[in-house]
Amino acid sequence: MKKYIYTVIAVMIAVSQVTFAQVDRSKLPEPGPAREVKIGDYESFTLKNGLKVYVIENSKLPRVTFSLVLDREPIFEGEKAGYTGMVGQLMRRGTSSRTKEQLDEEVDFIGASLGASSTSVLASGLSKHKEKLIELLADILLNPSFPKEELEKIRKQTLSGLANRKDNPNAISGILTSTLLYGQDHPYGETQTEETTNNITVDDIKSYHGTYFKPNIAYMAIVGDIRKKDAEKLVKKYLSKWEKGDVPKPTYSKPENPDKTFVALVNRAASVQSVIDITSLVDMKPGTEDVIPTRIMNNILGGGGSARLFNNLREDKGYTYGAYSSIGADDLIGSFSASAEVRNEVTDSALVEFMKEINGIRDAQVTDEELNLAISSISGSFARSLERPSTIANFAINIERQNLPKDYYATYLQKVQTVTKEDVQRMARKYIKPDNMYITVVGKASEVADKLKQFGEVKYFDQDGNEYDPSKEQLPEGLTAQTVINNYVEALGGKKKIEAVKTVIMEMSANAMGTSVSIKQVKKHPGMFYNAVSMGGNVMIEQKTNGTDASMTNAGRPVPVDDNTKLEFKLQSNLVPELKYEEAGVKLNLIGIETIEGSKAYVIELTYPSSNKATAYFDVNNGLKVRSTTTTQGPQGQVSLSQEFLDYKEVDGIKFPYLIKIPLGPGFSMDAKVESIKLNEEVADDQFN
Repeated sequence: MKKYIYTVIAVMIAVSQVTFAQVDRSKLPEPGPAREVKIGDYESFTLKNGLKVYVIENSKLPRVTFSLVLDREPIFEGEKAGYTGMVGQLMRRGTSSRTKEQLDEEVDFIGASLGASSTSVLASGLSKHKEKLIELLADILLNPSFPKEELEKIRKQTLSGLANRKDNPNAISGILTSTLLYGQDHPYGETQTEETTNNITVDDIKSYHGTYFKPNIAYMAIVGDIRKKDAEKLVKKYLSKWEKGDVPKPTYSKPENPDKTFVALVNRAASVQSVIDITSLVDMKPGTEDVIPTRIMNNILGGGGSARLFNNLREDKGYTYGAYSSIGADDLIGSFSASAEVRNEVTDSALVEFMKEINGIRDAQVTDEELNLAISSISGSFARSLERPSTIANFAINIERQNLPKDYYATYLQKVQTVTKEDVQRMARKYIKPDNMYITVVGKASEVADKLKQFGEVKYFDQDGNEYDPSKEQLPEGLTAQTVINNYVEALGGKKKIEAVKTVIMEMSANAMGTSVSIKQVKKHPGMFYNAVSMGGNVMIEQKTNGTDASMTNAGRPVPVDDNTKLEFKLQSNLVPELKYEEAGVKLNLIGIETIEGSKAYVIELTYPSSNKATAYFDVNNGLKVRSTTTTQGPQGQVSLSQEFLDYKEVDGIKFPYLIKIPLGPGFSMDAKVESIKLNEEVADDQFN
């Protein structure tokens, strides 16, 4: 018996050695044949009013989610652009029977979540509270009260976000690309502004809700620890009286790609980086046979950290922290995009590499390794998504909404693994058109514009996506930076009045993310400056200089002060720091004109003795300073932060900005409002020590 066992073992070892010897470990293994995926079961029913409901029972956790979505066409909002984004927020802020506070209290009491958007409503929580969940969902769905005071709160928050967007190069890039791709008269191309936001009324929200929230265009997925018969009973109880109705189906003209690739440039004089986006329209509908091979093609080109763009522009060239591409199907019109943020000095070099990779995936077939890696990545992502019960509900709804074959998702992996290198190249040639694209760049024109001409005609656009002729914004002959500064001093009240001021005490109030902030600044000639930022009565930031020494604390802890900061404190001790630039060794360079808040502004670049740079903007018409921008080093590279100066008022014949927008970081700022300004009052020197 032992001899038999040893013989079997010997044979097994011999076979394994032969097998091992035949495996080439230098190559990725070929993917095995894909099997049909067993999609989890779901049950469905339809109410008489047309509401389609899908129930996916999953008792692993004692939770249940009710998710309702509307299948409507995109809406062009025009002079009210942005109003649909407020619909869901306002629905959640009160009903005919519950105030916002009451809704919040009931939701918190059962540890649930409740939300809405312009095309969806969702309630999720423990399954033992399933009736309360659908009751709350039905209440905000059918009985919203749209309180006017809540709309004003939403409007205020929205305006704050829009203000931050104006100085965000990525946001500016997004506006530019959508405007170019679709046009401003298309729902995908219009831009929400302060003006359109202020046009929105409660009646607009009510009208939208009454028009589009109809059960005959709605789908509800119920996922979790619930049986179909219980779900059907609850849905009928709370939603059967929801009345169906006709829903508008607007049509839009089809946008087209440009006849010839050109460069669209937004000039930001303060930019130390360029935001690049190479983009074009893609006419591909969801669920069509090209969707899967196109996804694999994009995965290889720029779908992640192992893709060509990332490996080239980051790993090989070191131009950026990341370079990516995307391509999307859409019922109206989709788009292709390849983007990155790069340093000014390598903007043209980065574009050379972008175009090299874009042309490369069209001109030659991808490698076996690239194809297999993309197939594995997409297959793995799909498989992981099946672990979420909500995925099954989404599949069921997508099949219905997009008129897909019933086995579309069951055979998804089979479709993925049948994609060939020829398919990838065919998709690249079909959907990526290097000769008919928009190359958008948001950056410093004086450093990048001339180098961009090799990629096509360079056209200039403002931050709202409007084209303009830069030749009409040339600086007046003979105008210098010092002339602009002199005009600014005169606009404030004149040098004589300014130099007569020996002390300034300014107090401001602000709100930072719901927290009250107070700011106190004291200046005393010559060279003394004190600045304190307090929250809740506690001084959080304190800066001071007595003209010789300087100090700074953050939350009571000392912060090192370098020579450049000392110089900045000393300059700030003057009522108008610009009057002391020459004495401090700050060099001025008038570099152009930009549009700020709809008005033209002269742009002056400041270079400090430390070689640090900043940018100041002065209104062409009234001479006043409207913005100053500094550049700091962030975790993802250099970041530009801007202060804005608004609402100038006179105090003893001298103008001061009574509203200052102070940056808190990328995308965040607070409005500091002046409460009082006192001139030439007694101030003790020891306050600055």
